[in-house]
Amino acid sequence: MSIKESVKRYIRDGESLSQGLGLEIEHFVINDAGVQIEFHEVSSILEKMAGIVNAKIICMDGYPVGYVTDDYSITLEPACQFEISINPYSDIETIKSIYEDFVTLWTPVLKARGYHLETKGNLPLVEQGVIDPDDIALSPKKRYKYMDSYFRHSGKYGKYMMRASASTQVSVDFRSEEDMVRKLTILQKISPVLMIAMENKTDPDSTLKDHPDKPHLFRIQEWDDLDPSRTGFYPHSLEEGFGYDSVADTILNTPLILLTDDGVTTDVGSETAEDLFARGLIREETLDITRERSLIEHFISMGFFHYRVKKYIEIRVADSVPLDRALGYVAILKGIVYSDDNLSALENELADVDTAEKIQQAVEDIERDGYNAVVYGRKATEWAAHLYELALDKLPDTDKEYLENVRAFWGIS
Repeated sequence: MSIKESVKRYIRDGESLSQGLGLEIEHFVINDAGVQIEFHEVSSILEKMAGIVNAKIICMDGYPVGYVTDDYSITLEPACQFEISINPYSDIETIKSIYEDFVTLWTPVLKARGYHLETKGNLPLVEQGVIDPDDIALSPKKRYKYMDSYFRHSGKYGKYMMRASASTQVSVDFRSEEDMVRKLTILQKISPVLMIAMENKTDPDSTLKDHPDKPHLFRIQEWDDLDPSRTGFYPHSLEEGFGYDSVADTILNTPLILLTDDGVTTDVGSETAEDLFARGLIREETLDITRERSLIEHFISMGFFHYRVKKYIEIRVADSVPLDRALGYVAILKGIVYSDDNLSALENELADVDTAEKIQQAVEDIERDGYNAVVYGRKATEWAAHLYELALDKLPDTDKEYLENVRAFWGIS
């Protein structure tokens, strides 16, 4: 079997009738002056905490960088952003309980050392121009050394993305190839509204120095200018015939920057997975199931699109936000993607939004005008209220309470 067929099989194996919701929130670990914790200190704490909760430690390049429990995993991002990834559950109450247990465990440990968890789209000191991202040290993983060097030439904001950005991510299931395409299409079209609805800035008037006329979506602007070969909306996803074959092509033709294989990380620059197989650096006949899966997951991880297609759809357009807003966001998404009626309604309403360029134009309008921007003929505030009402109509009563968490932030009266 070719590597392309293996990638397609990997994605197809994710097809599920379940309606899981995975939640990931990245945090800054900072002191009262807003300065981030150093890698060696937080790595040492992680190792001790893993022992307390009887978790499996994640190591990379010889350093403890996270741990895995039955309910969630913890990982350190490039500049010690602290990410919790909660396993998929269909009920929001379980997600809430797991996160609250995590906070209860970690808050006193960090507080004793003078630190706390902060949820923002960008590190406040960087957003406000107090410090430059270059003032922040990266963790000593080879992966981040290679990425940092690459992104200094691929775009403007690599150092911002790696050192000073944090997000909230939600994953949702798909039943089939057709269902994946349908959900991804609708999610991408409503992205501009989701982005502004989940914006979380320290200073509402702060801007990137190169975009003084764009006070909104600070983090999205950084990612969009990072590297056009791996960011933005999913390539070819609004074109006729898009499906698993197209996804596999994207995964195998995205420049990798680095290769992590059998525990060893090497710099491969702009070479793609296709290039590495073509020149024999990786040979298909030598791959066992475990190594093949690990490689495929690595190839996918090097695409930083607003959405990733894996064994599920990973939604990556929201800033890091506090739990109440995150749960409201999960509820909105649940009410939309797991309702065939709501998907059909949005398909009809957004039928004219047929290119990624039209979606990107809406994003740029929101970057300038925020909730007052006109998106697909309506103000962003009107779209937010519409998505809220669609979700409210389809969610079970036990989940509707979480929608209240976003009313004020979404500008819904």
